[in-house]
Amino acid sequence: MVFDPQAVWKALAGGALIGLASAALLLLQGRVAGVSGAVKGLLTGDAGPGGWRAGFVGGLLVAGVLAAVSGWLPALALPGGWMLVGVAGLLTGLGAGLANGCTSGHGMCGLSNLSQRSGVAIVIFMLTAGLTVYVARHWGGS
Repeated sequence: MVFDPQAVWKALAGGALIGLASAALLLLQGRVAGVSGAVKGLLTGDAGPGGWRAGFVGGLLVAGVLAAVSGWLPALALPGGWMLVGVAGLLTGLGAGLANGCTSGHGMCGLSNLSQRSGVAIVIFMLTAGLTVYVARHWGGS
């Protein structure tokens, strides 16, 4: 793998934007930025006071589209196909439900509030991610 200094700046910019969005949501709405909670609220018909959930999730989608259109994202490669992506998305949603939050809520906001529950959740998320990569690379058959 070749070191790409441009990728470092893109990652730093993305992280800074996530931090700014989380801080803005907390300061302007008094809400913790948890993507799974915002999406769940939207799916149950609750856009939140002032429609903050719709704005938050809509902003994530628009930012992703703009990043793709502007060339900031690499070409999308799906070695396992769309079916695997769909199954992975469903499992991720199930895990977020079991953990009472997703990596954004626990990692960005829970850890900054020194939440022990978020600390445990993040350790489990990271161990599961590492195990998944190991299994996919060594037992995945490719």
